[in-house]
Amino acid sequence: MKVWLTVLLLALASPALAVQPDEVLDDPALEERARELSKGLRCLVCRNESIDESNAELARDLRLLVRERLVAGDTDTEVIAYLVDRYGEYVLLNPPATGSTLILWGAPLALLLLGSGVAVLHVTRQRKSAAPEGLDPEEEERLRALLDEDAKG
Repeated sequence: MKVWLTVLLLALASPALAVQPDEVLDDPALEERARELSKGLRCLVCRNESIDESNAELARDLRLLVRERLVAGDTDTEVIAYLVDRYGEYVLLNPPATGSTLILWGAPLALLLLGSGVAVLHVTRQRKSAAPEGLDPEEEERLRALLDEDAKG
């Protein structure tokens, strides 16, 4: 009984693909290409979910658009280029490393390094200013007198 319940729960926990039966192409090769392309395209409503997994209406429209372009004879590269031209690189789940995306990926690292440098500079300055200076001659004489008094007493 527990085994069947576990199997049922695991089946329900697996990701459900949102592709509806009326979207599926008759040609299995084209459908496979459409599925592969859909896995790499971001749902513009759900953000970090592919259009293949999303139930949003816009994701459905994008899935249909991908299939429409494939049926029209576009290559995978042409379909992706069409969608990027229309929606920008944001539609790609894994955008290519170009100028703008490199800045987005590099900015946190640069800020971390800059912050670390400022922190190290601040700590070293604090240590230098907190370091005790030597005693002036009057303080040295007073210290000797106190030590001599303590040694005698």
